Amino acid sequence: MATGSCLCATLRWQLDGPFGDMRHCHCTMCRKAHAAAFATYVDVPGDSLAWTAGERALVTYSASPQFERAFCGTCGSVVPCKGSDGRFFAPAGCFDDDAGIRPVGHIFVASKAPWHNIADDLPQHATWPQAHAAPVFELERDGASEAGVLRGSCLCGEAVYEVTGEIEFVHNCHCSRCRKARAAAHTTNGFTVAGGVRYLQGAELLRKYKVPDAEYFTHTFCNVCGSGMPRPDAATKYVSIPFGTLDDDPGRGADDHIYTAYKAGWYDFDDGLPVYKERPNA
Repeated sequence: MATGSCLCATLRWQLDGPFGDMRHCHCTMCRKAHAAAFATYVDVPGDSLAWTAGERALVTYSASPQFERAFCGTCGSVVPCKGSDGRFFAPAGCFDDDAGIRPVGHIFVASKAPWHNIADDLPQHATWPQAHAAPVFELERDGASEAGVLRGSCLCGEAVYEVTGEIEFVHNCHCSRCRKARAAAHTTNGFTVAGGVRYLQGAELLRKYKVPDAEYFTHTFCNVCGSGMPRPDAATKYVSIPFGTLDDDPGRGADDHIYTAYKAGWYDFDDGLPVYKERPNA
């Protein structure tokens, strides 16, 4: 048995075995939905999942005929979604504890984010593994950005932003709040100066959730599809950009791994980047 919950703990669920495979998915839709480098899912039979609290906060978005993606309408965390075959797919980033399940490979690596390096020896598949062949649905964003401008958007495409400021540093953050917010192994966030990001459309669709006992931690997301989005704030020095929502290649990846003292037990990496148990030294 395993339990999971969203960032605000409004939505909670229980998973009873038998569990299927755990896989890291690099498809464009998962990257947008989670606003992360990749998503990690465990599939379970439809009758193995039970919502134990907060089901009224559940919001769904049909990104493709294959999945009805789901998220918490209060905090934006991606939560278990139902496939067209009746099975549920549970995001491992929202597990409350280490359920003892380990990933068996990477899928949709043909769509991998150019700024992310796969840093393990697990099998890699261009799309689905051959034994699980299914239709392929990917996102396409039209147009090209201007020089010095990075475009970004949510999964549904209703919220669109551009980055004109220089990205000064990029962290892979493994803290428990980031893992719950993104429902993923970690976030990859780039930081630019306040005013370096502006919304071209859809700013009115954004919803914010601040963790009550946190000084600053606020998760901003599209209330239509749940994608995590940048949160421009004139009162702060920097704006955090979730790299998973970028439509253009920023030309750089993470500088380091931070808050690894809280790393998910099911995720391992060895990419040579500096590793910090908490924050880098000032």
